[in-house]
Amino acid sequence: MLGAERSTLSELAKMTAASQAERTVLEEEFNWLLKEEVHAVLKQLQDILKEASRRFSMPSPGLEGQLKQENFILGSSTMDQVKGVLMLQGEALTQADINIKVAKSSQVMHFAFRDDKQWKLQQIQDARNHVNQALQLLSSHDQSYHFKTGAEVNKLMDAVMLQLTRARNRLTTPASMTLPELAASGLMKMFTPPMPGDVMVNFYINLSKLCLTLYQLHVLQPNTTKNFKSAGSSVLHNPGAMFEYNNTKFEVSHIHKVECVVPWLNDTLVFFTISLQLCQQLKDKFTALPFKSSGFLSSLVSGTTDHFKLFLTKTLQ
Repeated sequence: MLGAERSTLSELAKMTAASQAERTVLEEEFNWLLKEEVHAVLKQLQDILKEASRRFSMPSPGLEGQLKQENFILGSSTMDQVKGVLMLQGEALTQADINIKVAKSSQVMHFAFRDDKQWKLQQIQDARNHVNQALQLLSSHDQSYHFKTGAEVNKLMDAVMLQLTRARNRLTTPASMTLPELAASGLMKMFTPPMPGDVMVNFYINLSKLCLTLYQLHVLQPNTTKNFKSAGSSVLHNPGAMFEYNNTKFEVSHIHKVECVVPWLNDTLVFFTISLQLCQQLKDKFTALPFKSSGFLSSLVSGTTDHFKLFLTKTLQ
């Protein structure tokens, strides 16, 4: 019996020594992550998001603060009812020339922005603001800042990821609008000559595309409105959708959608994806360790042999 107890104590001593060695390795890895790896990732994130922010601004070479104006042609090889040229300067549509071929008469109508008007694309503005908020979060923890726990790092990554997700969602998910909201929009007052009452347009961003949707309407006569049902909120309303505006009931008769790719928006979405992956990878490194702070180690290895077995199982997996 005495020999068996001595053997057990000897095994316990070996396990204790092994667990202490494992603890030392884990402590070193943990401290290295906090002091070196975290700041290296933060620097990467800042560099990437500064590039994303620069894409939103699009400064012209040699003209600091000057925004470059880009022209985009809207149209389709399969349909020519709506064609146009849009001029984009940062977040603002500075000009829009639109030709509309009326379905019944084949008459072509031409509309352009008034010289004193620009249309702000709120999606781009919001996405840029979220990127700048993410950059502010990152810059508040410069190289001299000492992270103390993995939970602190995860909290920062969660905050940055929230801003990046919101930025991405603003570009990938256009806002829903009701048809009366679109009719009352300031966009309808942007054009010369003024848009007729039976035409409505909307501009929005969808992923890396700048989209123009045009609705042609017809007025519903009072004796045909007993089955009237007002359409709800949507990004895109289908033919047959009904709505009431200024005490007149309308129905959508035709809808035309044309779009063009904005290359720098595609770059920006790639930057968001890479940044979110970097944040998640850093979080995963702390999650993979069997502790959240170095104080947990001492309590983990104090106790019964079962504690040691659990510890070794986790660290050797």
